[in-house]
Amino acid sequence: MIIEQKLKDIQTRAKEIEAKMNSGEVDGAELTKLSKEYSKLSEILPLISEYFQVTGGIAEAKELEHDPEFHSIAIEQLAELNKKLPEIERDLQIALLPRDDADDNGVIMEIRAGVGGEESALFAGDLYNQYKSYALRKGWKVEVIEENATSLHGYKEIIFKIDGAGAYGRMKFESGIHRVQRVPETEASGRIHTSAASVAVMPEAKDIDVVIEDKDIRIDVFRASGAGGQHVNKTDSAVRITHFPSGIVVTCQNERSQFQNKAAAMDVLRSKLYEKQRTEQVNASNSARKSMVGSGDRSEKIRTYNFPEQRVTDHRIKLTLYKLDDILAGGEGLDEMIDALIAADQLERLANME
Repeated sequence: MIIEQKLKDIQTRAKEIEAKMNSGEVDGAELTKLSKEYSKLSEILPLISEYFQVTGGIAEAKELEHDPEFHSIAIEQLAELNKKLPEIERDLQIALLPRDDADDNGVIMEIRAGVGGEESALFAGDLYNQYKSYALRKGWKVEVIEENATSLHGYKEIIFKIDGAGAYGRMKFESGIHRVQRVPETEASGRIHTSAASVAVMPEAKDIDVVIEDKDIRIDVFRASGAGGQHVNKTDSAVRITHFPSGIVVTCQNERSQFQNKAAAMDVLRSKLYEKQRTEQVNASNSARKSMVGSGDRSEKIRTYNFPEQRVTDHRIKLTLYKLDDILAGGEGLDEMIDALIAADQLERLANME
């Protein structure tokens, strides 16, 4: 069978990599590359072993089925193994799905307040705190790149980086419009308001992902300022980078030095260009799937946080959890929501392959 040969090839490749890594004949760069490949293969190796154990057990039981002495035992084994086989095959299909190369990357996230005035800015702050708490719980590092805070400690806009292995793979489905329904702190009559904030999630691009030519950018420096126009320093440390071919403009003034702000702004620009390239590649592909789960459309309303009912609903997969406080705290409820989105995306991709 073709699938069995493919699984055997994976086992063979894993053994070849292991032998090369242990030979001491590869240099540092090659060893890093091999280690990364082996790490990916090692995730599927236990499933492959289990698959061959089950299929081998089925073949053996079928032979014993015709032996009067072992007939009843063989029938019982066949029933058990035939029930187990479809589950293993589905797990293998998911494991063999093409992986997004960016899944292992860190992320650049942008949260912007939408309609709703100050209440929307406060909600943007809630979302930032949610993702920050979630990231820290995962052992990831969070770094604010740019922020535009309001007097009530909300955000008109905040851009931040989450640095951690696999961060993009878990956070990428958060892109879109997040809506909140609650009584605002500024509302005296107790009336429930609806406001929104947009979230954009981009994989952090490495130098090899995107090449930015000096001739394609203009770098402007200016004096950093705080909320209300109050200067936070007296030097021209803030940086604005304009990328002419794409029209993308990135500003950073959060760091203390011009050098640090330039580096942070370049990180954001590189990630924006990387995301643009990836989107164009998908749109140009005839086989590109239109996924409701993973479209990343920032204008799509993806989730509602309803405070009176303590519920959070993801509209793409029609999942409602009555765990609002836990989700906003970046707790296990958010993991449950993200796990469901990943599972839905996997099932959709499987359906498109069949």
